[in-house]
Amino acid sequence: MSSALATPAAHPGPPPLRPVIGPGTRPPLERARDSVVSGVSAGLAQHLGVGVGSIRALFVVLTLVAGAGPLLYLWFWALVPRRPGPAAPTRQAPVAWILAAAATAALPILFAVLAIEARDAWMSRSFSPTLLAVVAFVTVLATTAGCWAELVDRRDIDRGGRHTVTVRTVAAGILIVVLLAMLPRVDSDGLVALPDLTLPVAGVLALGGAFLAGRWRDLSGERVRRIREEQRSAMAAHLHDSVLQTLALIQNTAGASSEAARIARAQERELRAWLFDGEAHPDSDLVSDLRDYAAALELDYAVRIDVVSAGLSAEQASGELAAAAREAMLNAARHAGGDVSVYIEGGSRGVDVYIRDRGAGFDVTAIPDDRLGVRESVIGRMRRAGGSASVRTAASGGTEVHLHVGGPGDARG
Repeated sequence: MSSALATPAAHPGPPPLRPVIGPGTRPPLERARDSVVSGVSAGLAQHLGVGVGSIRALFVVLTLVAGAGPLLYLWFWALVPRRPGPAAPTRQAPVAWILAAAATAALPILFAVLAIEARDAWMSRSFSPTLLAVVAFVTVLATTAGCWAELVDRRDIDRGGRHTVTVRTVAAGILIVVLLAMLPRVDSDGLVALPDLTLPVAGVLALGGAFLAGRWRDLSGERVRRIREEQRSAMAAHLHDSVLQTLALIQNTAGASSEAARIARAQERELRAWLFDGEAHPDSDLVSDLRDYAAALELDYAVRIDVVSAGLSAEQASGELAAAAREAMLNAARHAGGDVSVYIEGGSRGVDVYIRDRGAGFDVTAIPDDRLGVRESVIGRMRRAGGSASVRTAASGGTEVHLHVGGPGDARG
């Protein structure tokens, strides 16, 4: 009796992917994927509950304390993880161009120091800490700009390879200018100019090393993709010879209207999409959208829908043509069932979509006035979108819906 009245134990659900942030709980320390430079300041500000400007001012103040600001910033950058997300990280600030511009702006200072030392012959033959500091400053800025463009900006979708090549060329040009400016200091005692010559040479070597590291990373990624594609092809061949043929046999044996055939058809579509389609595109086109919609209809109705396309079409899934085609496919699945074919043809004269079923057919003029599915959702929608729609009963039985949207070269009325 007591056990019957006892409160049943609650079944624990799946653990949350991210901790739930409640009152008094700090957000996790993570760097944002869309940041100005690296997301360190924004992540610390959100974690501590302070303004991001205060965190940035703190790093600037710590820079005056024996250069602790940049070291602390790099330490957070290396250890604090990125916030998880599907999109690639992006950076708002053009860091590489800022560094390259600063190095270019410092070149007149370098030439001014060289001119002062050339005026005094005794200074040109002695070690100059000022000249070494200026050379080091320009070299570090140019080298960092080139390495940043190669190792960081190359993976940024907003910049890419052309940006990387341009910045790397500019950085190498600055280093060569510095190297050529230091060559006149080589005299009988070449040890005087050795530190000034070593820095730009080291910068050029660092740029070359960054370039080789980038190429090695690309080759490694290509090798991984090639191995993955070979494994996928081997798996696809094996499944095509076994599972896919079995699913096709079930469909042919059971008939299109049976429950077993519908489930087999849905599993075949899902398996083929996983094996052959690869990664999904962020913006769905008309063909992909209608194929996905056909797969969903096959799960809800006793229907088999084949979607075939020919030609190139720029129509998107969000257009009126796609909406009218989905409505026509829904009517065919709901009222006709059996086999339904969808044919999409794109060209310079526009895009045509044909939806054919093998049902009893019907007369559009005989539809009651209160039934607006075909009249407004298909014909009216296409007319308002500047296209056309026609519904006719085929001679061999069934209904054919023809949708058309004209292109730039369309000659139809």
